[in-house]
Amino acid sequence: MTEPQMPAREAMEFDVVVVGAGPAGLAAAIRLKQLAPETSVVVVEKGSEVGAHILSGAVIDPIGLDGLLPEWRNEDSFVKTAVTEDRFYMLGRSGAWRLPNFLMPPLLSNHGNFIVSLGDVCRYLARKAEALGVEIYPGFAAVETLLDNDAVVGVATGDMGVAKDGHHKAGFARGMELRGKYTVFAEGARGSLSKGLIIRFDLARDSEPQKFGLGLKELWQVVPEKHQAGLVQHTVGWPLDNRTGGGSFLYHFADNLVAVGFVVHLNYENPYLSPFEEFQRFKTHPLIRDTLSGGRRIGYGARAIAEGGWQSVPRVAFPGGVLVGCAAGFLNVPRIKGSHNAILSGMQAAEHIAAALAAGRAHDEVSGYEAVWRASPIGRDLKQARNAKPLWSKFGTLAGIALGGFDMWTNRLGFSLFGTLPHGKPDFATLNAAAACQPIAYPKPDGKLTFDRLSSVYLSNTNHEEDQPVHLLVGDRDLQTSSEHDVYGGPSARYCPAGVYEWVEEGGAPRFVINAQNCVHCKTCDIKDPNQNITWVPPEGGGGPNYPNM
Repeated sequence: MTEPQMPAREAMEFDVVVVGAGPAGLAAAIRLKQLAPETSVVVVEKGSEVGAHILSGAVIDPIGLDGLLPEWRNEDSFVKTAVTEDRFYMLGRSGAWRLPNFLMPPLLSNHGNFIVSLGDVCRYLARKAEALGVEIYPGFAAVETLLDNDAVVGVATGDMGVAKDGHHKAGFARGMELRGKYTVFAEGARGSLSKGLIIRFDLARDSEPQKFGLGLKELWQVVPEKHQAGLVQHTVGWPLDNRTGGGSFLYHFADNLVAVGFVVHLNYENPYLSPFEEFQRFKTHPLIRDTLSGGRRIGYGARAIAEGGWQSVPRVAFPGGVLVGCAAGFLNVPRIKGSHNAILSGMQAAEHIAAALAAGRAHDEVSGYEAVWRASPIGRDLKQARNAKPLWSKFGTLAGIALGGFDMWTNRLGFSLFGTLPHGKPDFATLNAAAACQPIAYPKPDGKLTFDRLSSVYLSNTNHEEDQPVHLLVGDRDLQTSSEHDVYGGPSARYCPAGVYEWVEEGGAPRFVINAQNCVHCKTCDIKDPNQNITWVPPEGGGGPNYPNM
């Protein structure tokens, strides 16, 4: 069937276009309107509403909010639970050893921080942005960067109403061009447009490969006697072995709610490892089981996080655009915090863009933003922790944690015995061949404390229009079979936390099945596929998870 020639997209002109309604994008929009109220600013968000795709722990450092909206502390807002106690444990199979707080580097203290739903934070920021005149368009995915003379001039949103076989359904609507003098890319870790821009403008030429982790989270309503409002608890160790990086969090906040999460560093080596199953196994530890027993799981989600830190941040400015927040890699991995730096980076980018607009400039490189971030609170935050991840990767959990903590202490004095360590191989290159590894036998879920993927995805409220093109693109199907399956044992069926990928036997041969409707947009496949043969692109706008309070 031959489609008629595609109609031209309609275009809308703005001073600034922001891609992504997370903390960084909304902070940029708010700061622009604070500095120059006449500036026209639009935010485009692929989630069905602001906050629908936001997933984080989250304990927030309020430094960003204090700078952006100092009045937030006097409002009846989303922030209700201040951190009252910090605990850090090393887990063995059945035991737990608490590390004294005085040994922990001050950078890791949560004194003065707050336990929140980051989705609620974003909804609050959206209200503030709209009150200032920012236009916010949820349910529209930015799928293409618009370029003119090798400068970014905006983005285009995806077409709506395209069938799986490519034909136009009734109600087909062409995407819109949102054109701006500057474009702020705030897509979060491994954003599809940001990934392309890093390649096109060679932004990572002077930095280490970005490193990633997969964060999985469940929201539990626990019985009142198990709830300790304000308690923040982190662990490392079991069920992961010493060579596999990762850790957990338990955050007790309002209404008997506990956020329980597990992060697996995606430089793991064993293709039989399943981050989802490790998370389920982790909850059976006596320390965790005791908190959750008798409670009810009410939410689930997963998301890749950028872990490379200081040495992996690419250049953040290029002709016509900037990277902010986790799109730039501003998360501090030992703190498991990025929202404060996301807000600060959005503010910094906005200040330099506002100055450029006031000077009558457009579509050039906002070099001032590039020049200042490393000397700002963002840079100081990341530099102190820059060796934690490479030390952990090189020496394993026990020695790596000790050395990383020592390095953070000495960094307070202005020096490091290690300098700035490299990260080594990108995460897709760390898997060993299946023949060199031992399969891992995971226990079956009990449906009370531990669960399967499909029941978990159900709690994420994930929904995609079923008759649409698959948004998980396989470059070479034969390579997927000959390498991902035959050499590495099909790790996609295990690293995906949503049951998207399956290898099934059909006629005596393996066949790769993609259940795209399950996708929670974590981006792990785009990161961990050993041949970089899977590319995640946005589905039709509004598709994906719908997190109410994650």
